[in-house]
Amino acid sequence: MPFDVREFPGAPSEDRAAGRRARRLVASWLFGIAFMVLAMIVLGGITRLTGSGLSIMEWDPIMGALPPMSHAEWQRLYHLYQQIPQYTLVNEGFGLDGFKQIFWLEWTHRLWGRLIGFAFLVPLIWFWVTGRIERRLRPFLVLLFMLGALQGAVGWFMVASGFFPETTAVSPVRLEIHLGLALLLYVALIWTGLSVLRPDPDHMAHGRLLHRLAWLCCGFIGITMLAGGFVAGTHAGFDYNTFPLMDGQLVPPAYAQLQPFLRNLTENIAAVQFDHRLLATLTVLAVAGTFAIGLFLRLPPWPRFGLLALGAAGAAQYLLGVATLLSVVQVDLAAMHQAMAVLLLTSAIVLLHATRPSPLAARR
Repeated sequence: MPFDVREFPGAPSEDRAAGRRARRLVASWLFGIAFMVLAMIVLGGITRLTGSGLSIMEWDPIMGALPPMSHAEWQRLYHLYQQIPQYTLVNEGFGLDGFKQIFWLEWTHRLWGRLIGFAFLVPLIWFWVTGRIERRLRPFLVLLFMLGALQGAVGWFMVASGFFPETTAVSPVRLEIHLGLALLLYVALIWTGLSVLRPDPDHMAHGRLLHRLAWLCCGFIGITMLAGGFVAGTHAGFDYNTFPLMDGQLVPPAYAQLQPFLRNLTENIAAVQFDHRLLATLTVLAVAGTFAIGLFLRLPPWPRFGLLALGAAGAAQYLLGVATLLSVVQVDLAAMHQAMAVLLLTSAIVLLHATRPSPLAARR
């Protein structure tokens, strides 16, 4: 059975129906993997907030999937953790029970990553063998699997930075690389799933304008999320817990205290948090402008859905960000803030995909 029956205009109606079912099945699989990646991003944020990410001192992609099975194994892992600065400077004396609490969160995070790989590879092989994936898509899906495997290695590269002397957390720069790859993988999954499910773009008036605005929103959202990674990496959210002022001013006095100036963008808590606030405000303004313009356009159902989702997610995300800041980074609010950021990006991607020009229009 060919995957894309549009290549065979004379195909029987039964084959066309089977092709549509295959597309829906493949798209559902890709969206499911994307949801797992979203959960992985949120889990990673929680491990960062709770300081759990350094609790496992070994990287064993295969046997590491098994939890400690004996008291002796727990003691061995605890002894390894006691050798790093985070234990001596932050958690000294919290005992084996305290170690288990942070261990299980990091172990779950790593196990979830393995499950994503399994949930991607096994259906991929089955779809491939049964001809449900069109040939032109196969190399890209293999590339996505390799990107997911690379993400695991980058995760360990990030964790290893927390073992340096006098270091109690992972490197913010390595954290940023890890987050950026996760977002890239997520966006690729969503876009591919949408392309499989809706291979033909909608025809609409003013679609090019809305498409460009969607690009603008995607850019602002992505940069703001990466700036949020530096906020998490430097624990900047635990300072300046007022809004909209910081230390009584719009721009905090300590914004440029480091030299050379570029260090402030990644190391200075005042600058890192202000930059995130500023980018978040610009993002919500871009989203609001896109939403307002889109409301005056006659849109087909799918682009209108993307527009409405973008507006709702943008407002919710900004409010969650303020609430997280005022709560001094309460874990549940921070997790919701991170999850909503991904959902906001998703809505922008949906709008971008729904307003993309047809291949003929793109050549003009």
